[in-house]
Amino acid sequence: MLNQRFIGLGVAGNFAGHLEQAGEAADFMNVKTQEAIQPKAIFPFYVPCEKLDDLTQFLTVFPLSSTQLNFPKDADNLQIEPEIALICDVKYTNEKTGKKVTALLPTHFAAYNDCSIRRPNARKISEKKNWGNHSKGMASHWIALDQFTAGGNIDDYRIACFHKRNGKLNEYGVDSPAVGYSYFHEKLLNWIVDHMNNQPDEGPMNNIAHLLQQADYPSKAVISIGATRYTEFGESNYLQIGDKAMVVVYNGKQHTHKQILEMAEKEQFASNISALIQTVS
Repeated sequence: MLNQRFIGLGVAGNFAGHLEQAGEAADFMNVKTQEAIQPKAIFPFYVPCEKLDDLTQFLTVFPLSSTQLNFPKDADNLQIEPEIALICDVKYTNEKTGKKVTALLPTHFAAYNDCSIRRPNARKISEKKNWGNHSKGMASHWIALDQFTAGGNIDDYRIACFHKRNGKLNEYGVDSPAVGYSYFHEKLLNWIVDHMNNQPDEGPMNNIAHLLQQADYPSKAVISIGATRYTEFGESNYLQIGDKAMVVVYNGKQHTHKQILEMAEKEQFASNISALIQTVS
């Protein structure tokens, strides 16, 4: 299991169409990319440090839960963001002038809910992501990676997302293949490493290298690699207290979508599935 000595990062804009559906594409209008499908930025959602700069101190609160979502006091437009999270070892250089990330080594993956408050005027992406304990979700069951290159076991997996209110289940996210991410495998890892070292504190972005230094260079990272597209229902319905949010990462060669839907109705999933069920309270 994961202790709290990891840095939590997310990838913004790694699934075609999600930012537009979430009303967040305008946040990145001035962020330059080298190709159209490239993700926009990485953002922190948790930093294992007692004291950060005043504007990022909220990131020191541990936000992950596998069972609960705390409803924020100052917003009512809360949406599930169904994703895959990678659990990674982080490698650094040993330069005295400041360490650099040299590699991310993913060991496991899991269902993840990058639950977000839609704040059109937020200064940073991170300000929509961590509003205290139980503001994020990661399944307690992780799946071991055999490799994070083309042909690895993760390539067979899919991401589904459901919402239940008063016993009525709806599909919240479009059932999507893991290989549907814009950046994946080595290309994604190389891009994240570059942004961990070089992303500026500019516009909606945080300087990740500065946060790594303040946290004394954590050796682990949880990285959510991007939210899938919403269904029509998911795009237009926000969470309420009492709802259940479900993100399911399953092997598409072992289970059909119909079977996953039946499991979601019962809120009981097979042991080889990474399933996250959170109750909003």
